[in-house]
Amino acid sequence: MAVVTTTEYAALPAIQITAADGSQATVSLFGAHLLSWKTGDGKERLFVSAQTPLDGSKAIRGGVPVIFPQFNVRGPGLRHGFARVSTWRLSASGGDGGQSFLEFSLNQDDLAPDHAQAWPHAFELTLRFTLHGDSLDARFTVHNTGAQAFPFGVALHTYYDVGHLAATSISGLQHVRYTDHHQNTREQEHPALHFTEKHDRMYQSTPALTLNTANATLRLEQQGYDNWVVWNPGEDDAKALVDLADDEYLRFVCIEPARIEQQQLDAGATWTGSHRITAD
Repeated sequence: MAVVTTTEYAALPAIQITAADGSQATVSLFGAHLLSWKTGDGKERLFVSAQTPLDGSKAIRGGVPVIFPQFNVRGPGLRHGFARVSTWRLSASGGDGGQSFLEFSLNQDDLAPDHAQAWPHAFELTLRFTLHGDSLDARFTVHNTGAQAFPFGVALHTYYDVGHLAATSISGLQHVRYTDHHQNTREQEHPALHFTEKHDRMYQSTPALTLNTANATLRLEQQGYDNWVVWNPGEDDAKALVDLADDEYLRFVCIEPARIEQQQLDAGATWTGSHRITAD
């Protein structure tokens, strides 16, 4: 049986779920922000900066920030949107058949007045985190409950704890099409990506990636998104981030399933994005 408890993560009200095998997830109501995911062996898989405020005063640096309704400044509103700085509701929880889940919801009535005024649309967001064995599923649903279409972009801006950046690589990124000397069209994967400097790049979506670190291998899968975004600030940019210690960039890599460009969602329509992380 899964055990669900109300707790605090620093100064943030949070919900924690512990599965029968000992795997555990802790999610802040502020931003429906996954702050910790531990597999059954007790190993923490996510990175959270020691310098980030954890009092709801600003977005959290680490874990899994929820990006909606725009990615970065690719839209007219708040950078990376309001979802990561809004207070969500725990709408469901439980577990059976070896799966344990927490589900969070947000709609226009939950928004701060300035956010609701800046983005005057009726909507319902649902984010369900499910633990099963050494996997974590994140199912993100956007439902347009209004009478008019609205544009939106989304991402799950996941910070992975990699231990040592120099020992980290990603394989499976964007296939390259080319024509061989027989005029046959073939596909070839990019070689494994290693980190020697700042990296900030968008890739076309592929069904799965592999994140290799010094002491772990993670398989990342997605459906419904258009892109993978890979980011590490590098040494110079890390020094400019007040909510990141100067040397913390050596401990994480961000890999996020995303829909970078805002796309229309018709009245009454629903979009769903699925993301699975499996520790091998």
